[in-house]
Amino acid sequence: MTDHPSRDGAPVTGRGAVLASNLPRAGDAAGLRGSQGGAGPRRTRRGPIDPRLLRRARATRWFLVALVVVGAAGALLTLAQAWLLSRGLSEVFHTRDAAPLGAVVVPLAAVFAGKAALAWLNNLLGQRAAASVKSQLRTDLLRARLERPLDSEASAGGLVTLVTQGLDALDGFYAKYLPQLVLAVVVPAIVGVAILTTDLISTVIVAATLPLIPLFMALVGWTTETRTRRRWALQTRLARHFGDLVEGLPTLQVFGRARAQVEGLRRTEDAHRAETMATLRISFLSALVLELLATISVAIVAVTTGFRVLFGDLDLASALFVLILAPEAYLPVRQVGVHYHDSADGMAAAEAAFALIDPPATTGEVPATAAPAVADAAGPVPLLAVRGLGHTYPGAGGPAVSNVSFAVRRGEFVVLTGPSGGGKTTVLNALIGFVRPTVGDIAVDGVPLSPAALPAWRRRVAYVGQTPGMVAGTIADNARLGDPDASDADVRRALDDAGAPELPLGQPVGDDGEGVSAGERRRIATARALLRIRRGGVDLLLLDEPTAGLDADAEAALLRGLRGTGLAAVVVSHRAAVIAEADAVVEVGA
Repeated sequence: MTDHPSRDGAPVTGRGAVLASNLPRAGDAAGLRGSQGGAGPRRTRRGPIDPRLLRRARATRWFLVALVVVGAAGALLTLAQAWLLSRGLSEVFHTRDAAPLGAVVVPLAAVFAGKAALAWLNNLLGQRAAASVKSQLRTDLLRARLERPLDSEASAGGLVTLVTQGLDALDGFYAKYLPQLVLAVVVPAIVGVAILTTDLISTVIVAATLPLIPLFMALVGWTTETRTRRRWALQTRLARHFGDLVEGLPTLQVFGRARAQVEGLRRTEDAHRAETMATLRISFLSALVLELLATISVAIVAVTTGFRVLFGDLDLASALFVLILAPEAYLPVRQVGVHYHDSADGMAAAEAAFALIDPPATTGEVPATAAPAVADAAGPVPLLAVRGLGHTYPGAGGPAVSNVSFAVRRGEFVVLTGPSGGGKTTVLNALIGFVRPTVGDIAVDGVPLSPAALPAWRRRVAYVGQTPGMVAGTIADNARLGDPDASDADVRRALDDAGAPELPLGQPVGDDGEGVSAGERRRIATARALLRIRRGGVDLLLLDEPTAGLDADAEAALLRGLRGTGLAAVVVSHRAAVIAEADAVVEVGA
């Protein structure tokens, strides 16, 4: 049963979870949207460093501080190198003897050793910062997906590509681009002051020509950014398309459409190849433009300095000092443009990651509000109260569900029924917090269910979805996800109460439930929920079509097991036996 559309109008099917809390599996709720395309989140220009990396990735902050220190130390060593070389070479010309060079060999060797050590330290800091940031972003991504498993912005294939290959591209950002960006600020400032104290004319030339490099670099960077985003979108689409084909291959083979998909996959691959080559062409051309600008700028400094030495307006030592330092002023800025291409893929992946971690607010939503509940004539405040609940999925033509109200008290068995597609699963997803209703409110023990209260509320809920997730192992292994400490006797009793006395504990289960039928999956997941209930701390049981595909005897056994828990339960079902067992029946979408 499908109760809600995806963003592009295709049906989306929620699937169950393998977690101990029986939450839905994170990667499957987005359906086949990924293979249909979508260029991913639209990027807002945020400058050279995304401020969200500073807020979310704590390693970025200390890394920037370390880079400033290392960059300043490297710039000072460059000044020492230029001073030693200029003084040594000028003495050689004045004395016409190479002996003065012997006095600077050892200091120069120490300077070169220090610069090599700083380069090694720079690379080490970059790799460690990249590893720390990637780990944190991956954790945040998985946590965000588990909190919003029905988020249709990323399919399973797209999420896997982002978490693996996508975030790995941040190595270039932290190991090359960000260090070079810091050097482009620190080194020209220190070198510029040194040139200013030596020769004013050279300082004016450097100050006039140096801004041209960032200007052309920005022009090239905008083009590269657009190309990189397009390439990332095509790469994500290719991953989603391939993942969807693998998942749907049995169905395609049944209908004789497997080979017909080869052409679509080939076209997506060709488009990805073309975008990759276009990005590389821009990268090579930008390097040529920046090198040409830097070379011409240094040449202007060299020509003017040479003429002034020739006419006696500048001494040789100062001229050599300026000539050695001039390329060092342009080099860090020029290298930023070169290494920008190393960072582009990583920043595109980070942008996609932040779009999933911190999704923008849906426009047009009416926030759900809740008034404090009070006891009524029927009894105390209910465990769960739903008032006027409605939800519209982004991009959908109309509401998936509207104007649903009911209350659940402890020990009550409430059944949600109605036509397929009427929104019953959407209501269940709202109760556990997988979707936030656009209108209406949900109250738990008389208190509005806020996003901050969701983790604590989910610990009080046992959930069984339409297609519960399974892990490779045995039936007992899958049932014990509800309580890892459960004994074989506990598992056996839970399976019996779930209407599965015939299922052996040691029966193998393959990946994604291979080897068990749809009805057996539901009963195993129900046993998992029962074990979690017996572990304690659960107040509410949520089940989506738990008896679908079961015969009458198995259905009766399962209902007895659910009643035997004594907990409140909200069950989605069309079955007459389930409705007959209910304390209250709520029509949804009728």
